[in-house]
Amino acid sequence: MLFVKQLFADAMQLFYPHHCLGCGTDLLSALNVLCLKCAGSLPHTGFENIENNPVENIFRGRVAINAASSQFYFAKGHVVQQLIHQLKYKGNKEAGEYLGSLMGKSLLESNRYNNIDYLIPLPLFPDKEFKRGYNQAEIICNGMAATMKVPVLNKIVIRQRHTDTQTKKHRAERWENVEGSFGIKNVPVLTGKKVILVDDVITTGATLEACAQCMLQVPGIEISFATLATASK
Repeated sequence: MLFVKQLFADAMQLFYPHHCLGCGTDLLSALNVLCLKCAGSLPHTGFENIENNPVENIFRGRVAINAASSQFYFAKGHVVQQLIHQLKYKGNKEAGEYLGSLMGKSLLESNRYNNIDYLIPLPLFPDKEFKRGYNQAEIICNGMAATMKVPVLNKIVIRQRHTDTQTKKHRAERWENVEGSFGIKNVPVLTGKKVILVDDVITTGATLEACAQCMLQVPGIEISFATLATASK
């Protein structure tokens, strides 16, 4: 069945070629979003296998989490930035699912993300999600779920109020901007569960921290973070 699916995809690529989201070539399978060259150039961090990695150190002394990692290093102009831009601003959900599947595979092979009950996308404020048409973190979770075989729990953690963009704020301003902006809709569902809170890019970590502080009010919950990209080295 897989062979037939691949054969059909290759035939469609011959007559209706699609292009690599990294370099634009049409020399790739219709089932892929990147050509072999671009896929091979993805800057994996390996943080999922490293305790006290740079992403975990962001949260040291700030919030009690089990583990934190980012799948890729983020650099302007690199294919990772292009894919995330496609996901967030061009409606390209396939790019997010592809990156999510790669991250899910890495977490599955790590011994630091075992026995996870749920994947939880970092929520957007409803108005923002409506305008975009989707939550990019949920798309990433869908890609992870396909690899990890872990269910996505959406809309159980919510944004209770609108917050300004974090882009031009320094660390303290970012925390003040998001403090108290999250809520839990169904505490019993999360009680005693091990979850991964998922987002696209981490900078200061203020938004993830604020969300986790809210979630930690749930009895017995264990939280880990996973993001697609980080600027940390």
